[in-house]
Amino acid sequence: MHLVIIGNGIAGTTVARLVRKKKDWDITIISSESKHFYSRTALMYIYMGHMKYEHTKPYEDQFWVKNRISLVHDHVKEIDFNSKELNLKSGELIQYDKLVLATGSKPNKFGWPGQDLKGVQGLYSLQDLEKMESYSKGANRAVIVGGGLIGVEAAEMFHSRHIPVSFLVREKNYWNNVLPEEESKLVGREIISNGIDLRLQTSLKEILADENGRVRAVVTDGDEEIACEIVMLTAGVSPNISLVEDSDLETARGILVDHRFKTNVEDIYAVGDCAQFRSPGDGFKAIEPLWYRGKMHATTLAKNLCGGDIDYDPGVWFNSAKFFDIEYQTYGDVPAQIEEGLETFYWEHSSGRKSFRLNYNADNKAVTGCNVFGIRMRQVVFEKWILEKRDVRYVLEHLGEAIFDPEFEYNPHLEIIKHFNSNNENEPVQIKKKRGLSSLFQFRRKAGTS
Repeated sequence: MHLVIIGNGIAGTTVARLVRKKKDWDITIISSESKHFYSRTALMYIYMGHMKYEHTKPYEDQFWVKNRISLVHDHVKEIDFNSKELNLKSGELIQYDKLVLATGSKPNKFGWPGQDLKGVQGLYSLQDLEKMESYSKGANRAVIVGGGLIGVEAAEMFHSRHIPVSFLVREKNYWNNVLPEEESKLVGREIISNGIDLRLQTSLKEILADENGRVRAVVTDGDEEIACEIVMLTAGVSPNISLVEDSDLETARGILVDHRFKTNVEDIYAVGDCAQFRSPGDGFKAIEPLWYRGKMHATTLAKNLCGGDIDYDPGVWFNSAKFFDIEYQTYGDVPAQIEEGLETFYWEHSSGRKSFRLNYNADNKAVTGCNVFGIRMRQVVFEKWILEKRDVRYVLEHLGEAIFDPEFEYNPHLEIIKHFNSNNENEPVQIKKKRGLSSLFQFRRKAGTS
């Protein structure tokens, strides 16, 4: 049996590792981006000088030899489904018995004039990082288009090199298609406080070239020209399915799969950013372009390839990010606009740099989601509360079990309770002293260290 995997990101690599633990198959991973698996989320830290590329590889190079996983650094040009054969750019042909597509994502482009000029790019791959490094030399300004997570990473990267940044965001507030208004404004303030030229309700109209075919400026929808040498297109990503478009494989935005990651073609599977659930169902997002979700996809598929019989269980939605110095976590369902049948509680610290939100059902008060900025929470605790349908008062009473800070800094539990009680005087919430966390907070208050 020959298992071939196209893509060596977290999804493809996890499939290979877990299948190797159970099966004595031939396993081959093909990637045109890099020879070895590396942590894609660490790209920004390479640019900022905090890490080197070799530090981002979770496994030593000999790991793959020891585990008899063949690595092919090449590009797949074509898949012949009938003969189960891959045609590589080098001219090599590789036969497979089972094929896993883990081709990841690609940055979105929307047909802007000049979007293919030198100096215009996304931020997804090692090659993108290399371009960014090259284009940064001598740059006087960078323009970032699109207010997502990759955009704020790019802003922090340029900021670390003292390259001025103009950040074009078409929405009223930063990332307000994902975040509620209060959190969206909080992040916007943090971006501006770091010296970034944040342009809200501003869209890209055109990218202008110099005499050498490199970007020299952008033009906004207000016809303002901003001189720059780099343009980062960070308006989200899309499944990278160019290899299988117009083939027998069924696709929509991504490669269509069932809950076991099977495609419509026998012995072909898809996982990670490139996969799209044919029938998502409750609790599912059709496409899940997150690192840990790709790992969960791969774990389910590997178990089934090795004889298991299980459907993918997405569990409670979770995501985390960092907006310059403010950490963000979200658990469960926290839509940008409050939905019918839901209520919400929001607290924000007087500094404007820490906040906490709980969404809960209006009828039974069961918590459905949480947003946290500038405060660290234990993921396992919040997942448990959401799955157990704990009500909002229980969660607030026991919040000390979820809050943690290894630096023993400010604990907002009492302030959050006080704010909630100010609007719910008839049924005040009491703090439950469990696991020593609230007691520790009381000790620190008496000691004057809070």
